[in-house]
Amino acid sequence: MKETNHHININKISGAGLLVTLGIVFGDIGTSPLYTVKAIIGSAKTFNELLIYGALSCIFWTLTLQTTIKYVLITLQADNKGEGGIFALFALIRRKSAWAAILTMIGGGALLADGVITPAITVTSSIEGLKLISPGIPVIPIVLIIFVVLFFMQQFGTNVVGVAFGPMMVVWFLMIGTLGLSQLMIHPDILRALSPVYAVRFLSEYPGAFILLGAVFLCTTGAEALYSDLGHCGRKNIRISWIFVKTALILNYFGQGAWLLTNYKAGVEVIPFFAIMPKWFLLSGVLIATAASVIASQALISGSFTLLSEAVSLNFWPKIKIINPTFVRGQVYLPFVNWTLFIMCSLVVLFFKESSNMEAAYGLAITITMIMTTLLLSYYLYQKGVNYRFSILLLLVFLTIEGSFLISNLHKFKYGGWFTLLLAALYFLIMFSWYFGRKIKNRRISFSKLEGYLGAFKDLRVDKTVPKIATNLVYIIRANKQDQVESKVLYSIFNKQPKRADRYWFLHVDRVDEPNRFDYKVNHIIPGVLIRVDFHIGFKIDPKINLYFKEIVEDLVKSGEIKLESSYDSLKKHGYPGDFKFVLLERVILRDFKLTNTENFILTLRSLVRHISIPEERALQLDSTNTIVEQVPIILTQPVEKRIRPMKMS
Repeated sequence: MKETNHHININKISGAGLLVTLGIVFGDIGTSPLYTVKAIIGSAKTFNELLIYGALSCIFWTLTLQTTIKYVLITLQADNKGEGGIFALFALIRRKSAWAAILTMIGGGALLADGVITPAITVTSSIEGLKLISPGIPVIPIVLIIFVVLFFMQQFGTNVVGVAFGPMMVVWFLMIGTLGLSQLMIHPDILRALSPVYAVRFLSEYPGAFILLGAVFLCTTGAEALYSDLGHCGRKNIRISWIFVKTALILNYFGQGAWLLTNYKAGVEVIPFFAIMPKWFLLSGVLIATAASVIASQALISGSFTLLSEAVSLNFWPKIKIINPTFVRGQVYLPFVNWTLFIMCSLVVLFFKESSNMEAAYGLAITITMIMTTLLLSYYLYQKGVNYRFSILLLLVFLTIEGSFLISNLHKFKYGGWFTLLLAALYFLIMFSWYFGRKIKNRRISFSKLEGYLGAFKDLRVDKTVPKIATNLVYIIRANKQDQVESKVLYSIFNKQPKRADRYWFLHVDRVDEPNRFDYKVNHIIPGVLIRVDFHIGFKIDPKINLYFKEIVEDLVKSGEIKLESSYDSLKKHGYPGDFKFVLLERVILRDFKLTNTENFILTLRSLVRHISIPEERALQLDSTNTIVEQVPIILTQPVEKRIRPMKMS
């Protein structure tokens, strides 16, 4: 089976690829100058030269060590057939232990929580710039209207959005770079802050400098989203674009610092980003900043789509509707996620009201994601055979950096950080219950060898005393071995209600770690009677099992391996094809069996989480009018404490 879509390849270096990359990937990190320096100045105890030089030095080296070295140079190498993000990183780990899964859930949950606060703070920050022109402008209604338009656009695909936003981001980065350069020409001495000496002096001499690291960290919050969007744009496009993006960011940060050194007045509230603009350009600058903030939101929204689609395929998240709106590889649209994000982002704006209030909630969750990525990346590199000294060095260096940022960010907890941590905890509980609840049920799956049942299949097929349920009866199975099937399938066919058919099909859907694998294998266990089909489908491929199975049947008919004619004489006479009926089995743990308290807790959570999951037949895109969902018991072998006895007759 081959993929028939004609993909638009934006993973090769090209003008179009670079443009889409700027539009999709760098919106979050690219708009950080809107609020980073403002947050540093607003949190500082005293204003002096060391504050500016030290903070700018910390920003430069944070972008260099954290974004450039860790993410752009090292982490982007850990791609799963072109796909990135913390779930793709987990898929690369060969020995998937429980602790690796938990680290992935923590990191994924924190990143999804960050996807709620980022659109709120970036769009609100830019619209607040309009107050410099008209103090009475209604910020909140404008932000909410922007959200309506932005989230409505998602259904048309990130390629459409990226092409539309790319040129705007070119304008944005050229603008912030030019504005920063204009200030550097007035105060070139600020470039001394490139030296790490000032960062060291700042952290050791300035009072409260360690707490200010929480504000410094805002300059790199989009780095994790950059990794998540790897599948949208490709490693080379991201790396080439980053040179341009980082240059513009550094120029603007240092330009803001230069302006503050010559113009800052204590006690006067100022937004450094807008302050460096000439008055005649202020309105244009605010409008461009507003457009860029919308694009920053896009980076997290598309990243959330990618993350959750991967989480669904890796069984970390309940099955939800996933749409491929374009032919571009890696681009998905999740309606449930899109409108949930819209509601939550709107609530954040209504609750916090001002961007300065949101700053306290921003950054804490994403620091946790970065730490989880560092731990998983080090483990992955070790498994891959990379020199263990390098893996340990990477682990120590980045854990030190990110651990420092985490500690400095913890002071934000009571001021708003609790909000993103609460969201992250909610996402974690959903993933934890879904992933480990499935593990608990899977531990109770028993498999039977088909060899002992081949005769029963042949006999049941010709037993006229059993009503025929279909010409072709199709079961979705989980057994990986060709000579086995779950005992529940045999229970359904032979025990619960004998099901006679002319041909039995076992379909095994293998969601492989390779994102774009798309093939199948057929095994005729009993020629003409029992056939097994193995689908090998990558986690980025839409599981249209009904369609794919139809194509396979057509292939088998063409090759002469089967005949598709109806088994009913009256219908066969008129050329009608054989009918198909699908059977999905839902495993139920009977209440008269005891589980541990932990297992009961996980399964109770899972039963609650199931309410956001779509039915299995919709997830596999089966024909619901031709599908039976049947419950079968999970048999738990447990010792009987006391056996009931017959009553003695007197």
